[in-house]
Amino acid sequence: MFYVIIAVLIFGVLIATHELGHFAAAKWLGVKVNEFSIGMGPAVFSREKGETLYSFRALPIGGYCAMEGEDDDSADPRAFGRAAGWKKFIILCAGAAMNFLTGLLILLALNLPVQGFVLPVIQDFTPGFGLEDCGLQPGDQVLSVDGHRIYNYSNLFLFLSRAGETVDVVVQRDGERVVLEDLYMPLQQAGVDENGEPIYQRGLQIGVTVLPATLGNKLLFTCYDALDYVRLVWLSLGDLVSGQAGIRDLSGLVGITNTMAEVGSDPELSPTPVMAARNMANFAALIAVNLAVMNLLPLPALDGGRIFFLLLNGLLLALFKKKLDPKYEGYVHMAGLAALMALMLVVTLSDVGKLFGR
Repeated sequence: MFYVIIAVLIFGVLIATHELGHFAAAKWLGVKVNEFSIGMGPAVFSREKGETLYSFRALPIGGYCAMEGEDDDSADPRAFGRAAGWKKFIILCAGAAMNFLTGLLILLALNLPVQGFVLPVIQDFTPGFGLEDCGLQPGDQVLSVDGHRIYNYSNLFLFLSRAGETVDVVVQRDGERVVLEDLYMPLQQAGVDENGEPIYQRGLQIGVTVLPATLGNKLLFTCYDALDYVRLVWLSLGDLVSGQAGIRDLSGLVGITNTMAEVGSDPELSPTPVMAARNMANFAALIAVNLAVMNLLPLPALDGGRIFFLLLNGLLLALFKKKLDPKYEGYVHMAGLAALMALMLVVTLSDVGKLFGR
């Protein structure tokens, strides 16, 4: 239960951080903010300072930034709806930017104490797979697989598992970049596991090279980790669109909270409190980056959907000297919000079903 509470608080802080981005940008650009709330539900504490009401609410599951004229027409000259287009763009992007920055700072904090950064190299070839003359050589450091940059050790196994029978590989050999195309290395059965299930391999034996943990490398690999998380989100979205993943593979608040709690409480993954804290922080960074990417998707009711209409209105104004009626945009966002809430309900029911083994 302790880790469940921590997970809920972390998730709530990440959502509140998103709203803090909108709030800070709105204040900086002179847009009136009626209320900034941390948490949802009934107010536990509130205080008005200047023109803004600051609130702490009972449910630690997020927050909101209520700007004047955000969802309706307002005569106030400092209303969001009357702000210049570039100001709206910055304010709408600020939430995702704050999420991404939060993830970046968490990853930097996790990388500061590390002693080295591990990258994959070809160590040898498994006999019987026929890869001895494929073009790869022991000692090659793998830079990319099928165009996907290898940022860390686990990336190599991820993209080899998604590859077809032929693979394009870029390696670093004796300080030079070597491109190897259409390497034939299909998955072949290499035995069975303890449950009798077949084990498939490509015949590569992977070793490691360790880069020194200089300050420059710590900053560089922090950026790599963040970009890797962005890529994981896009891969997941691609799997969802292509049908390789379904609703059962999605997780909402319940599923994410449960997964984060399991990461912290699993004695194998987190044998010590310090390791539990590191693993939960790493998962929090992944969620922060995920929130940044998802909120910028051009879907109704999300920041990305509002940015889409902002750009569309700018184009219509440039071409035809008029914009869409705001009420039609409002209808689209209302429909999108209803659809998102329905999806969240379905995903939540799926999460609950998985908790009870159904």
